[in-house]
Parts: sequence; structure tokens; C-alpha cells
Amino acid sequence: MDLELEKKVQKLKDIFQSMGKVLVAFSGGVDSSFLLRVAKDSLGESNVLAVTARSPLFPERELEHAKMIAEQIGVRHLVIESNELKIDGFSNNPINRCYLCKKELFGELKEIAQSEGIPYIVEGSTLDDEMDHRPGRMAIKELGISSPLREALFLKKDVREVSKELGLSTWDKPSFACLASRFPYHNEITEKELKMVNEAEEFLIGLGFTQVRVRHYKDLARIELYPEEVCLLMVKPLREKVVNQFKKIGYKYVTLDLQGFRSGSMNEALK
Repeated sequence: MDLELEKKVQKLKDIFQSMGKVLVAFSGGVDSSFLLRVAKDSLGESNVLAVTARSPLFPERELEHAKMIAEQIGVRHLVIESNELKIDGFSNNPINRCYLCKKELFGELKEIAQSEGIPYIVEGSTLDDEMDHRPGRMAIKELGISSPLREALFLKKDVREVSKELGLSTWDKPSFACLASRFPYHNEITEKELKMVNEAEEFLIGLGFTQVRVRHYKDLARIELYPEEVCLLMVKPLREKVVNQFKKIGYKYVTLDLQGFRSGSMNEALK
């Protein structure tokens, strides 16, 4: 680890030590897992609570993975029930969809923190998250939620590098965003269609693809894969297998995005 990165890690530890006791909004992803580990190392397990929401927007495998990581790190882990589709206006998929979601979620976390006597709630945004459309940041700011990784000037590549040195299994975990991000803005999000997306992505992951997004346009699926893996899906036997399975799921048309995976590709329409 170079000197600059060591300084960032120390800054992060100093931030936690100044807080004393924290609730970590924990998804089990790369950033929140690293945040949880450093929080525990800095404050001890009795001063850290991880909270994860079970939601139709996240596959069950993500929840099970979060449970496993929290157990490995050795902190108390609370799972709460959430259904964003019940939030007024959310299912209409407006451009500020993430604001509605984060405001609801962190409002619940504030109630939990208050009941537990925890003065601070922290979440895992990094400096990179300022480079894209992130309306959820507004809710985080309004509710007074802390973002220690941003404060300590961490980039996502920094998080992965230090996570690897700490022996966290999440250091090379593919990035994941909620399933609502697969829908074009202003296209209605329904539980049935969320299940279609989840089933399609689970199928591709089961085939061995590393990073997967199935962008959902009603009866059309647009598949995003790492550019180096795109060619694998061009081979006839596998291609036909994917098409047949997607049609069983409910898609009439199955397309492959030749540009490959890119995080937040639905936001390209906003530009």
C-alpha cells in the first residue's frame, strides 16, 4: 500500500473513532463491506450495527451474501423488510427514483439508530459516485447521513485495493445496483417485471458470465456483459440457449449490447 493510500485509511479510522458508535447501511457490496470492516476494526464489534434491507429490488443471493460477510467480519447484523414499490411515485420510475428510495430507507435507519442509541449512520459512497446521476445523494445529505469514504477521499479502486490487503472476499466482487436500474426512466416498475429481470440475470450468472445487466424494455431485453465476454455469447449453441430461456421468462426479443457493460447506462439518456 502506498503512502497516499495509507493516509486515506488512517483518515477513515480517525473519522470512525470520532463517531464512537455507528450504524452501517450495509448491502454486502464492495464499498459497504469495506466500510463495515474498518468500522469494526476502529470501534470494536459492540459499537457497530450493520443493517440490510430485504427488498424486491435485490436478489435473494445478495441478501444471503450480505449475511455471510457480516458474519465473517463479526458484527451484529439486522435485516429489515422493505418494499420500495409501495413508496408513492416510485413505481412510475421518475428521474429522482433513487431520492425517493434513499429517503425512505434512511428514514427507517434513523429510527433504528435512535432506538439503539447510535449517534451516527454511515453509508458507502465514494468520490466516484459524484461522477454520475445520483439523486440519492440529496436524500443522504438532507437526513444527515455520513459518507466516511468520500470524506477520506476514497475512490472505488482504493476500496478494492485495501479490501484485498485486508483479506475481504468482496475485493473483486462485481458491482451491483438495484434491479430498478434496469428500467428506462418513466417506464413503470412492477414486481412481475422485476422478477423477469432477476431470473434472466440469474440465468446468465449461472452460465459463468462475470458482470451482468439485463436492461428491461417490456418485451425486449438488452444484455450487457464485460466487453471481453461479449464474444462468448455470439457462439451459436450458447446464444440459442440464452434466447430460448429468455423467451420462457417472457421476453419476445433478446438483444446483446455491443458496447458492453457500463454502470448506469440508463443515465445516458439523460445526457
